[in-house]
Amino acid sequence: MNEKQLNRYRVISNVIEGNLKPCDAAESLGLSERQIYRLKKGVEEEGVSFLIHKNTNRKPYHAFDDDFKQNIVKLKKSDKYKDANFKHFQELLLENEGISISYNALYNLLTSNGVISPKKRRKSKKHYRRKRKARKGMLIQIDATPFEWFGNTDKFSLHGAIDDASGEIVGLYMTKNECLHGYLEITRQMILNHGIPSCIYTDRHTIFRSPNASKVSIEEQLEGKIINDTQFGRAMKELGIAIITARSPQAKGRVERLWNTLQSRLPVEFKIAGITTVEEANEFLLKYIPKFNSIFAVEPEDSELVYRKLTDDLILDHILCVKQTRTIDNGSVFSIHNRHFQVLKSPGLPEIPKKSKITVIISTSVGIKAEYQGNVYEVINFIKPKRKHETKQNKLKTKYIPPDDHYFKYGHDKFKKVYFDESYEEVLSVLEEIFLSKYA
Repeated sequence: MNEKQLNRYRVISNVIEGNLKPCDAAESLGLSERQIYRLKKGVEEEGVSFLIHKNTNRKPYHAFDDDFKQNIVKLKKSDKYKDANFKHFQELLLENEGISISYNALYNLLTSNGVISPKKRRKSKKHYRRKRKARKGMLIQIDATPFEWFGNTDKFSLHGAIDDASGEIVGLYMTKNECLHGYLEITRQMILNHGIPSCIYTDRHTIFRSPNASKVSIEEQLEGKIINDTQFGRAMKELGIAIITARSPQAKGRVERLWNTLQSRLPVEFKIAGITTVEEANEFLLKYIPKFNSIFAVEPEDSELVYRKLTDDLILDHILCVKQTRTIDNGSVFSIHNRHFQVLKSPGLPEIPKKSKITVIISTSVGIKAEYQGNVYEVINFIKPKRKHETKQNKLKTKYIPPDDHYFKYGHDKFKKVYFDESYEEVLSVLEEIFLSKYA
């Protein structure tokens, strides 16, 4: 008997012997007088054993059997699930093993067997979070994070976009390093699957904001000095999306907390799915986004959407790209990145006058095109004949060949193959210089 049961036995014994009134006993034990009379009768008939609960030392009817518990502990310690935190492990058990168990029961089972969650929890600090936006599409937070996503020492950058109102992921794309290509791809996913948002919240990376923007004084601004937009900023302006740059990571805490969750879960998901390359990861992420949102997304305060539909006059491939201005010569040829291209005549489109300024569209989706007065023209590679004085034999130079693991070679697989017959190699070279070499 425990101390509580012994105390009850002493009080009931005094009631049976007449040394204590039932009302006083009820007050002493915190019970009703009716309960005192029931306990008195039970002790008189069955003795002290009546005060001991009948389920004492008996295994609960709904308790898990030992084999079931040992199987769960064995699965958690296996290489497949050892890196999953307890909550994620609970979800994976149901999804992959068909095992349903509550979080509290799982936590008690694992901790009692010496298993510790790999996700460390810091002591929470009191702080005030910015209130979520009321509607979807009002504010999108975007960022990128480098991490060892495949369980080895190689780091890759995952670009992501999350809706501030609902916490939904609207875009995920992985590349070797944080780069313009990654941010353009998550923007493409967001617009195609949801629409055009009102604002995008970013950090102060030079992809989003020119480093010269903070160097312009008020006097220079009043004089009309303008800092050119970055390529990403120009694309957002064409789509009518405002860019807000944060001054600290805490300001865009929603996307920063997203990285904490994904860094805990995605390596485990990749290991289970057998994913070891960036290409496989990007295909997997498209299917993983709805699964993640079904678990973590919340209902916004207002169900009305702020996302705008993509209109017919907005062609994403001609917006989510790099644009540079060039002048064509008398033969409709222009030079870009030490390579020459010729603008082709297109049926139904006016011919571009000589010496005109054109906008060169450089995209990982469509390759290289020329734009003039809103019309888009195809281009081909053009090899200029060498001048006579250039036929002089030059000293042979040793050509540097980068190793196989160099990102210049790695990047060949990052772009969708856009064939322009014999000009494809030249187009690919320009794409690599613009989108890859700067971030290699």
